[in-house]
Amino acid sequence: MDVILLEKVANLGNLGDRVDVRSGYARNFLLPKGKATLATAANVARFEARRAELEKAANDQLSAAQARAAKFEGFKLSITAKAGTEGKLFGSIGTTDIAEAASKAGQPLERAEVRLPNGPLRSVGEHTVSVHLHTDIDIELPVVIVAEEQG
Repeated sequence: MDVILLEKVANLGNLGDRVDVRSGYARNFLLPKGKATLATAANVARFEARRAELEKAANDQLSAAQARAAKFEGFKLSITAKAGTEGKLFGSIGTTDIAEAASKAGQPLERAEVRLPNGPLRSVGEHTVSVHLHTDIDIELPVVIVAEEQG
């Protein structure tokens, strides 16, 4: 299925690219989320008329993500959790926990922006978590997990 991308899509293309994708990917993901439109003659003409507006919106999103990335410079997230004597956590720290802790610390973060390639964090200590702010911007966020004092 031939589509025109209305925004940059990872591993597919940039704004304005005309790409051939599987029909299910187009019908179930790209078209409903407004990331692409069918490449018919009318849609190509409509896209060319709106191209400057879409490029400006994409640049605004990129600059906003860069500003957010600058705010995370030097930021270290500390999370307190219950842990056993060997430093293993009772449970785990996942994307939701990290996003909530960062938001409470004054750095608003969505759960979907947090990436844990090795799965949830299960031990006390310092960990590095990847944060995906924009298609082009990924930052490393240091997360320190501290054992909760047993009283």
